[in-house]
Amino acid sequence: MALFCQRCGTELPMNARFCSNCGAPVAGTMAIPGRRLVRPIVGRQIAGVCIGVAQAYGWDVALVRIFTVVGLIFSCGLVAVAYMAGWLGIPEEQLPLP
Repeated sequence: MALFCQRCGTELPMNARFCSNCGAPVAGTMAIPGRRLVRPIVGRQIAGVCIGVAQAYGWDVALVRIFTVVGLIFSCGLVAVAYMAGWLGIPEEQLPLP
């Protein structure tokens, strides 16, 4: 796994203390650039919340959907409220212009 700058996304050597591109101090955590929390257009079932969360965190989308359905059944509506909040709060993926 590689180390990336939190500010500009430049790939850095593992022993870097500062970014060679922007000069920001390097935190001890590793980040993967390009994985934003968005609701993708392709692959969604209802609103794209489950697939967006799965892609952002690197999880299996089928498991996220199964846990969501089980949560809907056993949470007395809390997961439904969280899903609706995700539907409203997570931005939709923007398609690139041709």
